[in-house]
Amino acid sequence: HAGGGPRGRLPPPPRGVRGLMRWDTVLFDMDGTLTDSQEGIVKSVSYALERLGRELPPRDTLTAFIGPPLHESFSAICGMDEVETERAVCEFRDYFARRGWAENVPYEGMAEFLAALHAAGLRLIVATSKPESFARKILEHFALERYFDLICGSHPEDRASADKARVVRTALTRAGVTGHAVMVGDRRHDKNGAH
Repeated sequence: HAGGGPRGRLPPPPRGVRGLMRWDTVLFDMDGTLTDSQEGIVKSVSYALERLGRELPPRDTLTAFIGPPLHESFSAICGMDEVETERAVCEFRDYFARRGWAENVPYEGMAEFLAALHAAGLRLIVATSKPESFARKILEHFALERYFDLICGSHPEDRASADKARVVRTALTRAGVTGHAVMVGDRRHDKNGAH
């Protein structure tokens, strides 16, 4: 019968969804939260370092690039100055635009989880330091964009727009959020950006 549950009522939301029901809006980080972006990011960083004639660090060092803004990571992890950092970011984005974006995969069960949250009436927003155009392209590729009210990311021409606190503020403003919101992420940048 219609509605799925007894007497036309919807069935109770799955366990993971019930924990988020006290919020009106859920903001999601992208890399490492919605999608496993490790392969695309590691290959993009490797490409950039090779193009700059830099020696490749161990893979676990390269995975530290997942999440934080690129300018911050190239500077802190590789000890690059401003000029070299800018070149590295351009090379990274060159590879990522051609191939790296497609080397992403949604985590198993993510589509079903997002569908359940969406069906439960929660407002879902992506808040990522990744350039918004890349975030949108990846989510559309995996047909996940339909679950989100807004996809908010950085803008390459404005380096400060990649700051996670700024991304979160911008997302909340653009979406007109006035109720209770929570940020779901996997890195300290996500936690710090939500405060």
